[in-house]
This record gives sequence, structure tokens and C-alpha cells, in this order.
Amino acid sequence: MNDIERAIGSMLAADLFVEVPEDRMNPDDRLRGDLGLDSLGFVELRVQCENTFGVTISDADFTPENFTSIGTVAGLVRSLQSKTSVAGD
Repeated sequence: MNDIERAIGSMLAADLFVEVPEDRMNPDDRLRGDLGLDSLGFVELRVQCENTFGVTISDADFTPENFTSIGTVAGLVRSLQSKTSVAGD
């Protein structure tokens, strides 16, 4: 896993208390099906990602497609970070 995916895995293990150990997570793990995240957990993950990565996840981006797996959340964060860096230039 890359840095963003590792950070998301760390959030899931340390802050959201998923039962899968961080070292056994992979980018394709489904947040609900594999890791057991509930609806409140999704909201908390959104807030944690915003605070950790300095992005704003709009309601339009807070979709099942973007929050399917560790990898899809990481992809969303990378996309939002690149938009932020372009807008800041």
C-alpha cells in the first residue's frame, strides 16, 4: 500500500476500531463488507480524511463509489489533493 492507503488503514484500525489488523488490510478491502464499517464509521472516516489530508470531501463526493474500499478512498483523496494544489498555484 502507498502512504495514503497506509494512513487510511491506520485511521480505520486506531480511530474507527475495525477488527481487521492494520497489517492485514489491503487496498481492495471493502469498507463495509470486509472491514465491517457502519454508516457512522463512514462519516467518521470522511472527517478523519479531511483533517488528515487537508481536503474537503463534498456531499457530491461522499458516495458509495468513492467509499467502497481503502483504494477508492485513497483515489478520492489524491484527486482532491491534486485539485487543491492546482487551485493554489
